[in-house]
Amino acid sequence: MEQEIKTVELMIDLYCRDHHGGKDHLCSECQELFDYVKKRLEKCPLKENKPRCSKCSVRCYKPSMRQKIKAVMKYSGPRMLYRHPILTARHYMTRQ
Repeated sequence: MEQEIKTVELMIDLYCRDHHGGKDHLCSECQELFDYVKKRLEKCPLKENKPRCSKCSVRCYKPSMRQKIKAVMKYSGPRMLYRHPILTARHYMTRQ
């Protein structure tokens, strides 16, 4: 779960930096999104056996936050391969 949180944090950081100009820290909107995602991941009923969110049967995000994280993942996902290749490979290999 720690790896999942770290991956999401890096994805949100990348998105915020490129869309909101946040260099040293997340803007308030992105920080709110990260706090929400972290809380949801910590309370995930599947814990260590959790698949990728797109393949998960449990819908734990409220619609507005789900829309925001989908935008972040759509933007950051392809870019993560170049910025954090090992973490990205680990993420895709460990999640079904």
